[in-house]
Amino acid sequence: MNLINCTNLTLSYERVIAASNLNFQVENNDYLCIIGDNGTGKSTLLKALLGLKKPSSGKIEFLNGLKRKHIGYLAQQNEIQRDFPASVMEVTLSGCLNNSKISPFYTYSEKKRATDALHTLGVADVKNKCYKELSGGQQQRVLLARALCATKKILVLDEPTTGLDPSMTTELFSFVKKLNDEKGITVIMVTHDTHCAVKFSKHILHLRKDSYFYGSKNDYLSSDLGKIYIGGHKHD
Repeated sequence: MNLINCTNLTLSYERVIAASNLNFQVENNDYLCIIGDNGTGKSTLLKALLGLKKPSSGKIEFLNGLKRKHIGYLAQQNEIQRDFPASVMEVTLSGCLNNSKISPFYTYSEKKRATDALHTLGVADVKNKCYKELSGGQQQRVLLARALCATKKILVLDEPTTGLDPSMTTELFSFVKKLNDEKGITVIMVTHDTHCAVKFSKHILHLRKDSYFYGSKNDYLSSDLGKIYIGGHKHD
């Protein structure tokens, strides 16, 4: 069952074509990693999926009841955000604002949802700590919990492992895989870590300046492009 169909999609950034004639699908319970060099339109594609940028041409279709408000989004984090002076619980609860709530107070069910998300991501023990006091890996897990509060269907992650060391990177990929496997959350992730992408994902969208690859990770590993970037190594 497809949740998103992208047909003949062309995207521009500052009047320069970033990606052209893309055709791919996002299936229910998919784990799609979008990889590629800088300037190939990865983040621009995410903005189009989120409705923040209009495609130059082509079509994005949301299917089987999926709406943009169902998307939990984890954006790239900057230095100012890393020093945000709020508690971990407050940051996590703010994900519930995606549900167009009118009341300024959080309900019991929303607080439970936030607590459950923190438990799932393994950071419930720091829920009363100040967010800026956490390590980079802990902060990303809290932001992932926040995104999880915004959705039961689909997570869109824009380079969530930027600035993390290799062990923290693998750990975060593992947590996302756990959400995909155990919670049935569909995942779309932009990443520069090609090796982790093919280890944990189900499908790969590799964007290039003049072409692209879309298919299963096994098809990617056996493709000419995959052999160039991964070297033909087997990934379980």
